Amino acid sequence: MAALRASSRPRPAGRNLAPGSQPVRRLVLDELSGGVIERLDPASAAFVNGSGLANASPMGMGLYRVEPVGKVGSVRTPTVQLEVRPKDRLGLGRLLFLLGYAGDQGFREDSVAAVEEADMWSALAESLAQLADRALSRGVLRGYLTVDEALRTVKGRIRISDQISRRPGMLVPLEVSYDEFTEDIAENRILRAALERMSQVPGVRPEVLSRLRQLKGKLAAVTRLQSGAPLPVWRASRMNTRYQGALRLAEVILRHASAEAGDGTQQSASFVVDMSVVFEDFVGKALREAMAAYPGQMRLRYNALLTEAVRDSDRIVVQPGAVHLLGGRPVVVYDAKYQAAADAGASLTGDHYRMLAYCTSLQVPMAWLVYPGAGEIKLRRILNTDMDVVEFPLDLSRPPSEILASVADLAQQSWGEVVRQATISR
Repeated sequence: MAALRASSRPRPAGRNLAPGSQPVRRLVLDELSGGVIERLDPASAAFVNGSGLANASPMGMGLYRVEPVGKVGSVRTPTVQLEVRPKDRLGLGRLLFLLGYAGDQGFREDSVAAVEEADMWSALAESLAQLADRALSRGVLRGYLTVDEALRTVKGRIRISDQISRRPGMLVPLEVSYDEFTEDIAENRILRAALERMSQVPGVRPEVLSRLRQLKGKLAAVTRLQSGAPLPVWRASRMNTRYQGALRLAEVILRHASAEAGDGTQQSASFVVDMSVVFEDFVGKALREAMAAYPGQMRLRYNALLTEAVRDSDRIVVQPGAVHLLGGRPVVVYDAKYQAAADAGASLTGDHYRMLAYCTSLQVPMAWLVYPGAGEIKLRRILNTDMDVVEFPLDLSRPPSEILASVADLAQQSWGEVVRQATISR
């Protein structure tokens, strides 16, 4: 697929200007493209190389060849924004759906509403501002937080074991635990962290940046999450319904985006996603949910022996994306392949060698190869065997409800084959 032409045409003021009023050169590539040649400053080239989104190879005289490396997203500095888009030009809304569902089985279609704009960062910032505004429109959510503290008076309950181990023979202070009704809860900590991160992205429109900072100001009493710390756990409930959309997007931003605010010349931001991993995780979790309607159990990333060996170190192990077990025995195997045979550099032969190995190792007659794209389901009989490989396309350009319906159809058809094979063998 050819690269989209990079554009350096000036955009409206306030939208494409970094600190110091420098125009931002915007480069847009397709993830399967061969790259483009652009003029970059050494700092921007180094940031692109360190982002994991693309490689910037020097060609002399300030020119660099910028090539995608199989991931999608956007990196931004005060002078350059590089955006690598998924194949088939999936919008941000669809990307967020796949990310969200992969991280949370049962993720609803309306859990994250994304504003579709030409610029990924503008879309992320505007989406977060809208959802956070909706979440905080009726005030900051409060909840009960368990606090462990040493006090001179009894409050809540005394932690006897801590009192004995930390203060043997002492009556005060007392080690106590109590529940406090507060704004400093997991939901607000996550939302504040995402608002803070997006407000550090260079080039966000001034009016959106102002909204993000105003919303963050409403959470000033909330503890700031430390960089690199795991996200606090929250659970969907009736009480936090109005927060849920904002929290889903906030978690995606905190897991996949980084932003560093510097002195105006070092500001940078990156949002990088490995679509192969996202697609495989999505298919596995959506398929496991769909197959829950049928007998047996689904195992993801199932380890199976391909060879016999006396020593464990000599054994070859294969790992299909998903295997459905019935009575502890594999009956059907699935694998997801993001780079389909129609894509540049993809190998149809390699995919089918792998599927044949799965069938042989697991002693199942049929394997299902799932890949993104439109088209018809194809069944390929492997010569001199009784094994079949079914190519099952999953059209990611369709609405989320239809994507999940296609996965449910995959589950139904594959289970039907299990029943048919069981009937033949009787």
